[in-house]
Amino acid sequence: MSRAALSLSAANDAPAEPLFRTLAGVVGPVLRVVTKQDWRGGEKLPRAGAVIVVTNHISNFDPVALGHFLIWHGRWPRALAKSELWHLPVVGWLARSLAQIPVERRTPRAGESLAAAAEALARGECVVIYPEGTITADPDGWPMTGHPGAARLALQTGVPVVPIGQWGPHLVMPGRRASVPRLLPRSTMQVLVGDPVDLDDLYDASDSPTAAAEGSMRIMDAITELVGELRRETPPKDRYDRRAGKRIPRDWAGEVV
Repeated sequence: MSRAALSLSAANDAPAEPLFRTLAGVVGPVLRVVTKQDWRGGEKLPRAGAVIVVTNHISNFDPVALGHFLIWHGRWPRALAKSELWHLPVVGWLARSLAQIPVERRTPRAGESLAAAAEALARGECVVIYPEGTITADPDGWPMTGHPGAARLALQTGVPVVPIGQWGPHLVMPGRRASVPRLLPRSTMQVLVGDPVDLDDLYDASDSPTAAAEGSMRIMDAITELVGELRRETPPKDRYDRRAGKRIPRDWAGEVV
C-alpha cells in the first residue's frame, strides 16, 4: 500500500491544531481521488525533530500538494508565505489558525519571519520555505535564483535542510494567478526528497552574507537537480533571475542581503 492510501490516523499521529487535523482528514482523501501521487524519497524526511524543508515554487497549488505529502509523512508544515495572504478573508483566517508564518516582504520587518521560523524549529517543528520567494518566472518552469533566508536560518540554528523537488501542481493551477483548479484529466503530483544539503563548512561563518549566499546556491542546486530528475530532463546551465529578467550563471546565488 502506498503511503498516500493510508488513513490520516495511520500516517500521522503527531499532535497538531484540531482544525489542521480536521482539514487534513477531509482534504487528504479528496486529493487522493482527484489527483494521483508519485511520492519518492519520503524515508529521507525526518519523522520528528526540527527540519527545514525547501522546495521549488511552480503553482498556487503547491502548498496543498506539498502539504498532503508532508502530513502523510508525519509532519505538520509551518510554511513561510507572503503576508498579503493574511489579509484575505478566508485564507488569512486559515493561515493564522494553522500557525503558518507571514513574511512582510520588502519591508524592514521581513526578518521577523525568520525569528518566528527559528522559534518553530526550537519547538521541533517542520518549517517549509520556498527559497525563490514566489512562483517561478522561468519560461520553462525551472527553479529561479533563491533568496538567502533558508540558508541563513539553517546556519543560525544548525537545523538540517531537506530539499524537495516537485512537479505537477502547475497542471492543476497553471500560471501565477490563483484560479479554479483543473481536476480533469487527473494530474500526478510528483514529489522527490533529496539528501540534506551539506552546509557543514559554512557554520564557522554563519553570520556572513557570503556564507548565506553560498548556502542558498547549494540549496537551489539541490532542488534543481531533483526537479530535473522528476522531469527526466537536464536543467538549464543558467538560472532565471527576476531582477535581471533573464537567466544568469548558476553560480550567482541570489540576494545576499
